Amino acid sequence: MSSKARPTGTAAQRQARVAAMRAAQTRKARKARQRRAWWISGVAVALVVVVIGVLVAVKVSSGRDTPAAVASGPASAAVVQGVTGVPAATLAKIGAGSAQKLPTPISAPALTADGKPRVLYIGAEYCPYCAAERWPMVVALSRFGTWSQLQATSSSASDVFPRTPTLSFHGSAYASDLVSFTGVEETTNIASGNGYTPLDTPSAADSALLARYDAPPYLDASSAGAIPFVDLGGKYMISGASYSPQVLAGRTREQVAATLTDPNSPIATAIDGTANAITAAICELTNQKPTTVCNERTITQLQSGINAQR
Repeated sequence: MSSKARPTGTAAQRQARVAAMRAAQTRKARKARQRRAWWISGVAVALVVVVIGVLVAVKVSSGRDTPAAVASGPASAAVVQGVTGVPAATLAKIGAGSAQKLPTPISAPALTADGKPRVLYIGAEYCPYCAAERWPMVVALSRFGTWSQLQATSSSASDVFPRTPTLSFHGSAYASDLVSFTGVEETTNIASGNGYTPLDTPSAADSALLARYDAPPYLDASSAGAIPFVDLGGKYMISGASYSPQVLAGRTREQVAATLTDPNSPIATAIDGTANAITAAICELTNQKPTTVCNERTITQLQSGINAQR
């Protein structure tokens, strides 16, 4: 009886052991599958993190190469001092410098404000040619009056001569006993749709001057409406930049302002030379006042060249 029962018990034990082993193997396999799943999930998460990191890095790097345009703000003290304090001796030594064109005489009614001849500027902050022309305009007008609240900006990052360092007349103020100034910046340098964010709106009368004189016969039809447009007392006009913005490439505003006292600097010969030409035209509006400026030999020579275009 007992001899027959022993084999039966042994088989049952073997079956139990087999079942236990199979259960253990099942649990082991389940854990292995779980570990593989966790590993795969971990790798997937890591890959996602890496991809996001790469995208962020690309965006940041792209931002460094082409920074977003920013609104104008107050010019630094160094810039203001540099651009408004160019020594008369430096200006006299440079003469016409490398200015590529002189103000053009026009036949128009006198442009005045508050009993004074008026200088009208129409441009835009995105415009690289406006960026170039503002520097000499500030230098020239500083010889007849005083600037305050000068603003600083740069031209568009996506236009030709990108990010040209410059000033802005939006928010700036000018005071003089001899001449009046109106500065209109029609847009910012911040892209909006197919253009740029609107800023200043010229008066109807000023818009009419732009349409009438920023056109033939004073310039080629292909350049009609070009900015910057400057009307100097109804007697002279400037359309476009008087020198290439390329000369300012890669410079900060502080660096540009600091070079204006160096008569050997290409920047100074372009900006100060143009400023002398603008000064000569303004002297014609102010009856040669102040005499300390307008009687200077360089200025009288430039006046002869300007009026010879009539």
